[in-house]
Amino acid sequence: MRTLIVGSGFVGRAVADRLARAGERPVLASRRPPQHAPAPWTPLDVTDPASCARVLADTAAEQVVLVHGPSDVTWCDRHPDEAMAGHETAARNMRAAADDRRLVLISTDNVFDGSRPDCAEATPTAPPNAYGRAKLAAEQVFAGHAAATVLRVSLVYGWEPADSAKWLNFFAACAHRLLAGEPVAVPHDQWTTPVLVDDVAAVTAAVLTARDVPLLHLGGPDRISRADWALLIAAELGVDPGLVVAEPRAAGRYAGRPENTCLTSTLLSRLPATAGVPVRGVREAARLLVAAGVRAAR
Repeated sequence: MRTLIVGSGFVGRAVADRLARAGERPVLASRRPPQHAPAPWTPLDVTDPASCARVLADTAAEQVVLVHGPSDVTWCDRHPDEAMAGHETAARNMRAAADDRRLVLISTDNVFDGSRPDCAEATPTAPPNAYGRAKLAAEQVFAGHAAATVLRVSLVYGWEPADSAKWLNFFAACAHRLLAGEPVAVPHDQWTTPVLVDDVAAVTAAVLTARDVPLLHLGGPDRISRADWALLIAAELGVDPGLVVAEPRAAGRYAGRPENTCLTSTLLSRLPATAGVPVRGVREAARLLVAAGVRAAR
């Protein structure tokens, strides 16, 4: 299958790598070429309808995964119009160009206000920030589209080199600072269900083969505060846990995040396509990431 992956960041590259290793033919598409692309890349301005139509025609893609748009919550709150254009407008353009192609939109736990310790597919949405509002607007573009699935994912993490991006995922950012002997200030009152990027890629690849699944949640099996997660990362790295500085969420860069960004699913394990796909906990994943080469960053 030829799959167009709109967005060539951390998650988009992981999905492309997963599909390529399975013998599929993914193509990454974004404004700028990615570093270390695991698949062919083509330029795409997803806010331009003509650009979307051209790329779909040129690649002859049979299915599309959308992982597009800005994902830094703080940046989106400062630039709400740009965030909306990067998500809702882009989704609208791609839906119009894609016709009846299979579509999977990667969305977020930030469509919920954080008042509940977990949110399943039937939980009412109430986005508390510009990022969540933009993502929910993108989701609504695909409402009623028979060939579309919205896959909401919780906080995605994995290993990234320090120079690989302007903004690193939480695990990588913590690991780099801790390995350098630098303190890490993290909230003790912001809870997540983190999910390993490799597991997100595996579930996305499986969901592409499913039908009649308009909405699906993917969160990790552990509900954990960022402070406790940082302490776990420090322990797996073998560094001083005193480098982890727990603080209130309102005191730092996580002030715009909901208290709870936690997802559960009533559907994931019941789908034949995803029933056998493992979703690993934070301790197992941390050990895997450390064993795979995090210590080389010392």
